[in-house]
Amino acid sequence: MSDSMGARLRVMLLDDHEVIRRGLELLLKQEYSIDVVGSFRTSRELFAALKDTRADVIVADYALGPSDVDGLNLIRALKIRFPGERILVMSSHHNPATVALAIRAGAHGFVGKGQDQADLMLAIRAVASGRTYLSRDLAAAIGSTAQSGEEAGDELLGYSKLSPREREVLRCVLDGMSVTEIAAKFSRGITTISAQKNSAFRKLGIRTNNELFKIRHLLDKP
Repeated sequence: MSDSMGARLRVMLLDDHEVIRRGLELLLKQEYSIDVVGSFRTSRELFAALKDTRADVIVADYALGPSDVDGLNLIRALKIRFPGERILVMSSHHNPATVALAIRAGAHGFVGKGQDQADLMLAIRAVASGRTYLSRDLAAAIGSTAQSGEEAGDELLGYSKLSPREREVLRCVLDGMSVTEIAAKFSRGITTISAQKNSAFRKLGIRTNNELFKIRHLLDKP
């Protein structure tokens, strides 16, 4: 890893969206202190490259393509196979639940795709220097959640972008109910319940029931 602020930082990028990935490449190449030493669409490509080339920071999207690993398993795999690598997660889903999940899994920082260019550069340099990076807003949100004593399920369901019906559906999922059982409970169609569940998952930055339970489990930890 780089030992001084004057050293050039070696960065790898992982994002399944080519337009975003190419845009990041162009953005980072404008920085005199940063070298992009790899840019990849899949985790398989990233892991293959890391066998021969190392980076100071890996900037990785949290939600890759449907056939790729989810963000949590990506972080865990990197920690196991390449424990010396520093991981900065970059995602459009940056609510407190998703951020807490990533950090507790082993990521060293989290930046939203909607944040300023300056925030990204600050995050890369912070992570490369050995620190953990979160924006003030995200750090405050996670900190206030940890101090509030809320149950993890209440915290997830309190996420402001969820509609009342999406909260109802997620509460039932957390209680172990299937889509069919939830539809019967509320006298709604299975298709309607499924759509509400999928919408809630997108807002939380997750794709499966397993990820939902992992978030709840991780947020329950002290």
